[in-house]
Amino acid sequence: MSAAAKKVVVFDYGFGNVRSAERALARVGAEVEITRDFDKAMNADGLLVPGVGAFAACMRGLRAARGDWIVDRRLSGGRPVMGICVGMQILFTRGIEHGVEAEGLEEWPGTVAPLEADVVPHMGWNTVDAPAGSQLFAGLDADARFYFVHSYAVHDWTQETNNPVIAAPKVTWATHGRPFVAAVENGALWATQFHPEKSGDAGAQLLTNWIGTL
Repeated sequence: MSAAAKKVVVFDYGFGNVRSAERALARVGAEVEITRDFDKAMNADGLLVPGVGAFAACMRGLRAARGDWIVDRRLSGGRPVMGICVGMQILFTRGIEHGVEAEGLEEWPGTVAPLEADVVPHMGWNTVDAPAGSQLFAGLDADARFYFVHSYAVHDWTQETNNPVIAAPKVTWATHGRPFVAAVENGALWATQFHPEKSGDAGAQLLTNWIGTL
């Protein structure tokens, strides 16, 4: 492994495919550690927050591991964080599942709500509509496909950026029933609703793009 390999912590708070994320990141040249150790998570070049299961349960697990504080402190210092699947959803203001509302990390305004589609969950391969200038999807064809497994999503992007000095977030969309947020690039904070670690070569290119920004 190159001495210049970027160090990435996959945050282990009990709710995510940490081993598959570890393998995928190692495949693209990162030096990876699965841990919930506070100092290691704070000092890594990149922090990846996976997530599988219910929004409220993931938030409880994240708070119990002080992950909410770690994410906030890293972003306050411009240190990269990436969320995957429910690890993306918890970055929004709130989630509603089975009529139960839970607070998220509030990095972005928005509500994670049930998918509005004839077939739920949305499980399998789908294309996305990435914005011009996306770093996350650089080098990928417009018809690249990614692997999704989810029953909830954010259907409306409401954040406004009025400061001309601050770049507006780049929001990528996918459609299952109706359009939903599939990925976001917002300064040091990136996230995907799909699983790049399960998305073959396209997912590997996407993770390579993230590692390249660390």
